[in-house]
Amino acid sequence: MEQQNFHMPLLGDDFPTLTLQTTQGVMNLPGDLKGRWFVLFSHPADFTPVCTTEFVGFQRLMPEFEKLGVKLIGMSVDQVFSHIKWIEWIKEKLGVEITFPIAAANDSIANALGMLHPGKGTNTVRAVFVVDPQSKVRLVIYYPQEIGRNMEEVLRAVRALQVADKNNVAVPANWPNNELIKDRVIISPAKTVTEAATRLKEYDGYDWWFCHKAL
Repeated sequence: MEQQNFHMPLLGDDFPTLTLQTTQGVMNLPGDLKGRWFVLFSHPADFTPVCTTEFVGFQRLMPEFEKLGVKLIGMSVDQVFSHIKWIEWIKEKLGVEITFPIAAANDSIANALGMLHPGKGTNTVRAVFVVDPQSKVRLVIYYPQEIGRNMEEVLRAVRALQVADKNNVAVPANWPNNELIKDRVIISPAKTVTEAATRLKEYDGYDWWFCHKAL
């Protein structure tokens, strides 16, 4: 039996070059969005209940993504005409207008993004890619077909990445509601004996390797 090669973008990789047919016209990624953040999220199929709840969830958070300068892009292996009919249905039945583009993915695109997992059948899994202004893949999340995503977590992750980049810090668990340090951020551990000796004089912390500060 011939073994299938599985490819997926890894963290820090350049996002693969793709030409996509979308509900808002042809889009070339990452070229058309060079210089800005974007979130590409795939779903197994149009006209499915879990995917419908996800699209409504992303749309309702879209103003928050836009405040961060983030472009949302949906994707499935269904064709654009199916996407158009589906978003018409969502507007008519649920009263929500989907304003982000939805791309059609073929097998080549799905393989380039690691969306086809043989152990989960022939449908694409739910993938999320967060890409930064340098077109680098910064975060990848895969969900199985049977579980919907948490859009608030995608938004939180983008905010955290932007904060980490801007301030050269790390971000704790559940930020900005961390159980230990609330909305504060973590200072990189000292790299020399001298730095370690003075770190707690410069910052609050539990030890020289676990210091934090307010933004």
